[in-house]
Order: sequence, then C-alpha cells, then structure tokens
Amino acid sequence: MAARVEAPFPEIVELTSLTVAELAPLMDEEITEWRRYFAWDFRPSADLLRRFLNLRSLFGYALRVGRTVVGYTYHVCEGRKGLIGDFYLRRDYADPSNEMMLLGAAVQGLMLVPGLQRIESQLLLLNAPPTQTMPFSRFLSRHERFFMEVNRAAVLAMKPRPPASRFTFLPWSDAFREETAHLMANSYRGHVDSEINDQYRTVSGARHFLTNIIQFPGCGHFSTKASLIAVDKISGHVCGVSLASMVSEASGHVTQLCVSPEARGSGLGYELMRQSMVRLLDLGCESISLTVTAANTEALRMYESVGFSVTSLFPALVWEGF
Repeated sequence: MAARVEAPFPEIVELTSLTVAELAPLMDEEITEWRRYFAWDFRPSADLLRRFLNLRSLFGYALRVGRTVVGYTYHVCEGRKGLIGDFYLRRDYADPSNEMMLLGAAVQGLMLVPGLQRIESQLLLLNAPPTQTMPFSRFLSRHERFFMEVNRAAVLAMKPRPPASRFTFLPWSDAFREETAHLMANSYRGHVDSEINDQYRTVSGARHFLTNIIQFPGCGHFSTKASLIAVDKISGHVCGVSLASMVSEASGHVTQLCVSPEARGSGLGYELMRQSMVRLLDLGCESISLTVTAANTEALRMYESVGFSVTSLFPALVWEGF
C-alpha cells in the first residue's frame, strides 16, 4: 500500500526573499484579473513592482504552498502610516483562511514598525465578504466601497447642465496643483473619505495624494486632456476639480471629483464630471469607472442617476490605536 503524501501547508515568506521569476506567474494571473473585472491594464504597476523586487526593495509578504507562490501583498511606510498597496491570491487559493493568513501577516508586520500609528488599505481583489472577521479587528474600522462603471452610450446621453455663470472651466495644469490641494483639504473636512484616507485631512496630505495620482501608475496614466478645474470668476479661486486617468486603451477612470462647500448644490460637480468623461470618450474610451464609499449616499445617487452601475464591492480597511 502506497504511503499517503500530505499536501504542503501554506507558509508566509517575505517578499525580499523571492525572485521576479518566482512571482511572475502570480503577477501574470493578476494582470488578467484586473483586465477581466475592472477593464484595467495592470501591466505598468506590475512592471514597477518587478523593478522594486529586483532591487530587493519591495517589502511585504507572500503565501507559498510548496514551491509555488500563490499570493502576495506589499506595503509602503509614509511617516507614521503604513499603506497596504496591493493584495492578490490565485483564484484557486483565495479562500478566507488563506486570505486572512496573508492579510494578518501584512498587518502584524506593519504594527511592529517603530512609530507606526495607522495602517490603510483598499483591497479591490479581496474576496472576503463583509461578514468576514478581519485580523486585529479590535483596532479596525471598515468602510464598504463600490467600483462603478458607465458605458459610452450613457455618457453621451448626459445633458449639459451649466451651473451659475460665475464659474469658468479650464483644462488642468500643474499651476493649479497647490490650490487644488487646498480645495481638497477644505472639501473633505469631516467627510467619510477622510476617515479612509487621512491625506484628505491636510493640505500637505492632499499635495501628496495629487503627486501619487499624477506621477505614478497606480491609478492609471494621468490625463491632462480629460482633467479640468472650475474657477470662481468673482473670487478667482479654484472651486472644483475633476481628475481623470486612462487605465487601459479603451477605459478611463475618474480619480478625483470634488467641489468647494460654497459651490455645492450648484450642479458644478455634475458638469465637471460630464466634461471629464466626454473628454475620455474623445481619447477612445468605451467605458469609464470610479470608486465611491457606500456611505457617501449623495455622490452614489448622482453616479447612479447618470448611468453608473456597481460592478464590485470592496473594503477600505483602517487599523489605528494599536
């Protein structure tokens, strides 16, 4: 009678111990998943991760079964905050046990970093349902978010709704970056999204946020052609902004939409978004996406009213007070 061979148990290993070749099949599968679920070309982000991995400067953890890497997550530290930047497990290994094992390793590793006080993550490819108990849950705040998409026909059906004549629309320029940072900090004061991303709470944080979406590929390739701002003719100040990126050759993403408290209710947000999306269509997009926090019901209603539909639910997770 043949001896029974036990299946190898999953184990956690550090990313710095792995080679690009060991992680390549997993990343290739993740590229396919991003394309399938979000119409998103993940290849630029994967290429950047490979470069850091080659330099042994991609920090995080992987889940390995035998010799096969079946999941990974990486993180970065910014001052007193840690960010879990990506999280992916192969579909046939993405059960709650493996997901929580890998996520727990990431959170625990960051909690042990001296001086770190906060951990943030938005995990689009996490399969765990809202009822799943998360690692270190006593320190955790969870916010559900929606990934939403709209097609070309729905965008073309949107009617212009010019707000009050005191607003002027201008194409995005880096000359507006500083004033946009002030606008964001003012607009998100007390907003649920500032609980998810503390960069929204301060001007310096908003500056950093803008640098990330404009200069790095995490939110696609920033499009100056599809991004615009609104200026109040009376005050001369920026009072609204819509920023957009190309995330594949035929799909765009609205990365930021906000208006000043004084301009709310004027229809400015709608018109900024509409003009950005029309410009994305002119660049060849057949679909456009955005993300929104479920608790942000006012924004959610506006997006649904113009044809956006929810295609995915994912958690924004924040650990604090550990």
